[in-house]
Amino acid sequence: MYVTPEQIQSANKTNVETLLAVANAQFAAFEKFANISAGAVKTAFEDSINNTRALLGAKDVQEFVALQNSFAQPAIEKAIAYSKSVYEVATEANAELSKVAERRVSEWNEGFVTLLYKVSKNAPAGSDVAVAAIKSMLAAGNSAYDNLNKVARQATEIAEANVNAATETVRGMAKAKKAA
Repeated sequence: MYVTPEQIQSANKTNVETLLAVANAQFAAFEKFANISAGAVKTAFEDSINNTRALLGAKDVQEFVALQNSFAQPAIEKAIAYSKSVYEVATEANAELSKVAERRVSEWNEGFVTLLYKVSKNAPAGSDVAVAAIKSMLAAGNSAYDNLNKVARQATEIAEANVNAATETVRGMAKAKKAA
C-alpha cells in the first residue's frame, strides 16, 4: 500500500482549509472584541465628560455627593454588559473552534477506518486479532473524545450559569446600596 500524489494533495488541501477556518474564526472573534472594546472606551469617555459637566454644575456639597452616587449604578450596569459581551464572544469563538476540531477528528476517523479496512483485507491470515485490537482502541478513543466534549459543554454551561448568577448578585448589591 502506497500513498498517491492525489492523496497527498487532498490531505494538504484539507489541512489548509482547516487552518483557514481556524484563522477566520479567530479573526472574527478578534474583530468583535475590538468593536466591543472601542465602544466601551467611547462610552466611558463620553460618560466621564458628561459626569464632569454635571459635577461642575453642582450648587452645593449635597448635590455634588448625590450626583457622584448616581453615577455608580449606570457604570456598574455598563461594566456588566461589557463583561457579558466579552464572555459571549469568547463562547462563540470556542464553539466555532470546537466545530472545526470535531469536523477534523471526524474526517481523520473516517480516513483511518477506511485505511484499516483496506489493510485488514490484505492482511495475512491470523492478523485479525491485531486488527480487532486496533478497532477497539479507535472505538475507545472516540468514546473518550465524546466524553471529553460532553464534560467541556457541561463546564461551559456551569460557567455561564455562574456568570449569570454573579451578574445578578452584583446588580442586587448595587440596587441595595442605592436604596440605602
